[in-house]
Amino acid sequence: MSRNIVFQTRARSLAFTLLVLSLALSSSGQTPSCVPPSNQKLIIYRAGSLNSAFKPLLATFTCQTGIQVKDVTMGSVDAARQITAGGQVADLYASADYSDIDLFMKPAGYADFNIVFAQDRMVLAYSASSVAESQLPPITEPNSAPFNPPNSIPKASANWYEILTAPGVRIGGGVPFLDPGAYRAFLIFQLAQDYYKVPNLYNNLMEHLVIPGKDNSSGPALGKRFDFQLIYEHSAQAIAKTNPDFRYVDLPDEINLSDPARNSYYKHAVIVLPGLGTPRSAQSIPVPGTRVAWGITLLKDAPNHENAVKFLQLLLSPAGTAALKENGPTPISPAQVSPEDLHKLPESLRPLVKTVGK
Repeated sequence: MSRNIVFQTRARSLAFTLLVLSLALSSSGQTPSCVPPSNQKLIIYRAGSLNSAFKPLLATFTCQTGIQVKDVTMGSVDAARQITAGGQVADLYASADYSDIDLFMKPAGYADFNIVFAQDRMVLAYSASSVAESQLPPITEPNSAPFNPPNSIPKASANWYEILTAPGVRIGGGVPFLDPGAYRAFLIFQLAQDYYKVPNLYNNLMEHLVIPGKDNSSGPALGKRFDFQLIYEHSAQAIAKTNPDFRYVDLPDEINLSDPARNSYYKHAVIVLPGLGTPRSAQSIPVPGTRVAWGITLLKDAPNHENAVKFLQLLLSPAGTAALKENGPTPISPAQVSPEDLHKLPESLRPLVKTVGK
C-alpha cells in the first residue's frame, strides 16, 4: 500500500473515531474515556481568531494523546515577536495572516515552511440600533439580500464609504503593529480609494478610525464606543447568533480580501510594520495585502517537535477540517503549501497538503 493511501486511511479512521465518540457522548451524557495525562507537552502561540475551532480540537488532541497543551493566544504579529525577540519557547505558530510566516518568521530563521489551512473575508459590522439612533443613511444596498447569516448577507450600499466618513462616525480598530485583524483595515481603506477612485479617501477613512483602550465594562463596544468595525466573517457570524442587534454587510470582492485570484490586486495596498527586533530581521517590513488566510508553521527549534507534528496531523485531517467548518474560519482542504516549502515539511505531513502558488 502506498504512503499516500496509508495516511489518507488513517485520517479517515481518525475522523470516524471522533464522530462515533461525539455521537456516543451526546446520547449518553458521559465523559469520554481519555488517555491518562502524561508529562509530554506542546506549546502553541496563535491568533485569537482561531479560538472557536482550536479549543475543541486541542481538547480532542489531549484526550487522545495525553499531551498537555500550553495554548497562548494574542495578535499574530505580537505572537511572532514574543517567540523571536521575546525569547518565548514555542512549538507551533499560527497566524491570522499566512504572509506573516513568509515575511517575518522565515527570513529571521525561525521557520522553514508555511501551511495555509483556513480562509475567510472581512465584513463591515455595525449595531442596527446605533445606526438608527444616529439617523445615518442605510448601509445596505437597496433590494439586497436579507440579513440571515450564513445563508444570506446584504451587500454594502454603493456609498458605504461616505457613511463611514460622515461627521461623528467612528470606526473601531486595533493596533496594526500587533494584529492582522487591525492592519487589514488600513489595507482595505487603501483598496477602497483605488477601487472607487475617490481622492484622499484613505486619509478620510483613517481620520474616523479609533483604537479604544481596554474597557472592563460588560457589553459590546460596537454601537457604544464606535459605530462600525471591519471584522472576520466567521467572528461576525458567531456574534450575530447571540446578539440580535449585530449586523454586517458584504463589501465588494475587490476590497474584502476574500478572493485568492485577486491577490495580485490586493498587493497594491501595503502597510509597513516594525521588524521582529532580532539580528536577522529587517528594521521595517512591508506587508502587502493578501487574501484573508491563516497559516501555521512548526518552529525550527521546537522543543516538542514530534508532538507538534501529531497536532498538525490532526489539524490537517478530516477531524480538523470538521472543527473549522463548524466554528470557522473556513477550512482549506487539503491545506496548501508552496512547491518550495513542500520538501521542508515532515514527511508524514506531505500527503495531507497540496502545492499551490500563494
